[in-house]
Amino acid sequence: MAPAYKLTYFDVTALGEPIRFLLSYGGIEFEDIRISHESWPALKSSTPFGQLPLLEHNGKVAYQSIAISRYVAKQVKLVGKDDWEDLEIDATVDTITDLRIKLAQYSFETDEKAKKEKEKSILNESLPFYLEKLDAQAKKNNGYFVGGHLTWVDLLFTASLDFINFMAKKDIIANSPNLQKVKQNVVKIPNIKAWLEKRPKDTLQ
Repeated sequence: MAPAYKLTYFDVTALGEPIRFLLSYGGIEFEDIRISHESWPALKSSTPFGQLPLLEHNGKVAYQSIAISRYVAKQVKLVGKDDWEDLEIDATVDTITDLRIKLAQYSFETDEKAKKEKEKSILNESLPFYLEKLDAQAKKNNGYFVGGHLTWVDLLFTASLDFINFMAKKDIIANSPNLQKVKQNVVKIPNIKAWLEKRPKDTLQ
């Protein structure tokens, strides 16, 4: 019998990996559909808004990676203990997304002169600023981002690191001990460890 969930994304970590982490954490079997960039143009028009990832369940199709992650987090009980913690989680997710978008603006810039300018402002200014703030938040919460306990933002951050490091061309948490603790707290989870051992190699790496 086919799994109840089907996740469709490119053959990379990037925006699909937090969803894969969350499904794996909850022991939810899912069909991991990976689309090559070559085959994407022919499929694009058949998607709701011309983008991936997509999550299919019971004949319904969901889009937007953060919305999907939040939905799965509810299914696997990785949300906050109350509405305020949920607010803190959402704010941290949005902050990590802001950082990822800034790094993408640098990484995928094709004009070399513009890229050099962005390297100065993004890699040398924005990135250290975000890392300092996020590391302090993780320190305050004993190796987690919110409430001193595991929530879906910890998984999202850890699952996003491969792609973020790829764009930054370095291990961004090498000098951030508390962010390293966040990662360690996630990757030691048995279901996450099992996923990391079996997942396909990222074609971006």
